[in-house]
Amino acid sequence: MKRSEVKEQYKWKTDDIFASDELWEESFAEAEKSLSFSRFAGKLNNSDTLLEFFKADDKFSIALEKLAIYANLRRDEDTAVSKYGAYYAKICALYSKYSTEQAFFAPEMAKLDESYLKSLLADKRFADYDYILKKIIKRKPHTVTEKEERLIGMAGEIFDSFIETFGKIDNLELPLPEIELEGENVKLSHGTYGIILHSDNREKRKEAYEKYYNAYTSLINTITSVYYGNVKKDVYLSKVYKYNSCLEHALFEEDVDRKVYDNLLKAVDDNLSSLHRYISVRKRILGYDKLYFYDIYAPLVSGADLKLSYDDAYDYVVKGLAPLGKDYQELLRKGYTERWLDVEETDGKRNGAYSASCPGLHPYVLLNYKPTTNDIFTIAHEMGHSLHSYFSNKYQPYAKSNYTIFVAEVASTVNEVLLLKYMLKEAKDENLKKYLLNYYLDSIRATLHRQAMFAEFEYGAHTMAENEEPLTKDNLCSLYAGIGKKYYGEEIEHDYNISCEWSRIPHFYRAFYVYKYATGIISAINIANRILTEGEPAVKDYYKFLCGGASTDPVSLLKLAGVDLMTTKPFEFAMAEFDKTLTEFEKSMGI
Repeated sequence: MKRSEVKEQYKWKTDDIFASDELWEESFAEAEKSLSFSRFAGKLNNSDTLLEFFKADDKFSIALEKLAIYANLRRDEDTAVSKYGAYYAKICALYSKYSTEQAFFAPEMAKLDESYLKSLLADKRFADYDYILKKIIKRKPHTVTEKEERLIGMAGEIFDSFIETFGKIDNLELPLPEIELEGENVKLSHGTYGIILHSDNREKRKEAYEKYYNAYTSLINTITSVYYGNVKKDVYLSKVYKYNSCLEHALFEEDVDRKVYDNLLKAVDDNLSSLHRYISVRKRILGYDKLYFYDIYAPLVSGADLKLSYDDAYDYVVKGLAPLGKDYQELLRKGYTERWLDVEETDGKRNGAYSASCPGLHPYVLLNYKPTTNDIFTIAHEMGHSLHSYFSNKYQPYAKSNYTIFVAEVASTVNEVLLLKYMLKEAKDENLKKYLLNYYLDSIRATLHRQAMFAEFEYGAHTMAENEEPLTKDNLCSLYAGIGKKYYGEEIEHDYNISCEWSRIPHFYRAFYVYKYATGIISAINIANRILTEGEPAVKDYYKFLCGGASTDPVSLLKLAGVDLMTTKPFEFAMAEFDKTLTEFEKSMGI
């Protein structure tokens, strides 16, 4: 389908951001002209000047975000249109200038007397910036000089070169061969590999698995070198900023206590028997003498897709999220009628799905909707992101509105869990119930167990580098294989290919990122179940979290919704939810 063929009601309304490209260009020129923060340098010890700086920063950042969201949305409508790609490049260049202009800020704030900074916390004029000030005070021991900060900033492109290099290997240089798919020879890609791995054709899965991993193992030495460089960069920066480890550095940046990370790995480690049991169940249902990793995504229940049109699917999501209250449902309907979503897959459109937001605007959602059960969940997921942003922007000042990555997947996953529980309750078809139970199990396995396994590998690799042990393909593959055998148990065949899986994970180039997926689904499972069992009090607490933005540290925000990740309780509850769902699934399958 061409974009011109799509009905207006299924296109997002970018006119709400800028009515025309000409207005965007005028606004960009104004923003570029207004970029002037050097006038504040050396003067932040005056509270009036510091307040003026914060307000000027807010104003410029909001303008930059508005420009960026328009450029991104228009570019993603049709990636073949070079105009909006150029817009995006201009935004990146402007952001780089903005970062350079502000290089003085952190070092200068670090030099300020702590008593002065604490006095600002008692000044009502700084109420919008109190959490920023608290983090500045906390960061004082880890701040470098302005000269050092500028040097680090100048080296940013070098530091980013590792992820860029891996991206080029992964997307351009990887020697992926052709494979027959639906009667045609097509080049094996990341997308086709995922499709084949979820198919019920075992021989085709095996072929794709072997060809896919052969491509990575053929470049394993090069990828090892790139990854080792990235890890050494992490070690270097953690030392420069005076942290005891890379993990401490990463957790500090999001104001998350180390105990949360440890609670996650321990809870998963203590409950691996349930995952082993699931692998055994999968093997029995499939009827294989030996189970391989190319069987891990094979469908256990077929013919259970809910093939709903987009309009019916959206209405179904609204009904399924009724436990969140009428106001939440009304906002969902508003998003539908006021064209927050771009629905259809069209030529040149970016694939996948996402939510984007900016203060002063309603959120936007990109979809490529197909009539499948998975795409129904995608609607719920992305609207969860959108309404989280909506409430944060509405109830927090700009400086506190942008919630951290640590909590970014919570609201979206709460929606998915609530929708799934609704589907299970409403389903009359036994086959659909089996499918949904299996869907839930696989979601938890992929988002909790798998990401925790990744997190354990990252910690191991960085610890080796911190201890000055060179990272080689042999010790990295050995590390990954050992963790994989612990997680998946003896019911699955562990081959050399899977020991090299670490070499294809892009997230490893953003160190200690993946564990947040696991804590996100753990938090969501706890919140959704509390809403379903306690009702209104739990919903009110959840709204406090949704409206909290970045007003305090993310662990404290989750406490508002009744989830305390500093204790083991939410972790154990999520693990018990997996075990309980597995028992239900076994019963439904007659096992």
